[in-house]
Amino acid sequence: MKELIITNKILNWYDIHKRTLPWRKKTSSKKKQYYTLVSEFMLQQTQVATVIPYFNRFIKYIPNLEALAKFNDQKLIKLWEGLGYYSRVKNLKKTAQIVTKNFNKNLPDNLLDLKSLPGIGDYTASAIMAIAFNKPIIPLDGNIERVLKRYLYLKNENQIQKDNLVKQKIIFGTSIRASDYAQALMELGALICKPTNPYCEKCPISKKCKSFIKKDFALIKFKKDNKEKYFLLKVYKKDNKYLLVKNKNFNFLKNFNIFPMQELIKPKNFKKNLNFKMSNMNMNIKIQNDRMIKPMSFSYWIDPKKLKNYTLPTFTKKIVTYLENHR
Repeated sequence: MKELIITNKILNWYDIHKRTLPWRKKTSSKKKQYYTLVSEFMLQQTQVATVIPYFNRFIKYIPNLEALAKFNDQKLIKLWEGLGYYSRVKNLKKTAQIVTKNFNKNLPDNLLDLKSLPGIGDYTASAIMAIAFNKPIIPLDGNIERVLKRYLYLKNENQIQKDNLVKQKIIFGTSIRASDYAQALMELGALICKPTNPYCEKCPISKKCKSFIKKDFALIKFKKDNKEKYFLLKVYKKDNKYLLVKNKNFNFLKNFNIFPMQELIKPKNFKKNLNFKMSNMNMNIKIQNDRMIKPMSFSYWIDPKKLKNYTLPTFTKKIVTYLENHR
């Protein structure tokens, strides 16, 4: 009964305050499945506001799974350009190909088959099950985890372990409106139970929230430290153009065009020019202008004045911009 009260309060709040998002609009069940798949891939490690224009453009050019399965790789990367983590879009296309071939062009409606698809883990599979298929599952994204931690005042390391959070989410109950309820909980975390300065006066469940009662909203995180990595980036320039190579050496940005680089192991007197955060890596980069001695395989020259014409990762574009600003 207590869970039902929580569920109804959250759903009532959602019905009034939910954002209008392009992947939420009413459509056929097949399109809803596709919209959910695309949006969930895009929303992995990316904010909603950033995703909206990318989603709209993506759907405009690639309206369904069958079209995605056949879509040109270069054009696909171009549509994704700026969202980063390009392995996501590669896995998205692979998933479309597998679903088209092995699942009669329909997303599977069970967790086991969904998790067998490229790029789909526990969370994404749970989100698709809840949102696209209205299954009574609460997917634990960062927003829902935050609501749960605050509502139950979970503070120590054991309490905020993923396994414990999965057990504790039962407090939220379930609803026959499972699709709306999963999104309602996400929305509550995104709009009300923010990481800092939550809007507790607008929260539908604040009266029973232990963090609200204790007036302690701090969130405890136990993060793994980013690995410190050091790279020497070589700049070859000819006729005001830069040389790029197809990345065959590093796991990050595999097969994308980057500047020639080599990793340095614990270098002494390392003076970095640039720093990038990528996945769990802190990249310290030293730039060295060099002279071409012999041709490099998988290489080509780019004109920095025509940067928008190339399909390049944001990482490479930022380095080009830096070089152009420090000539």
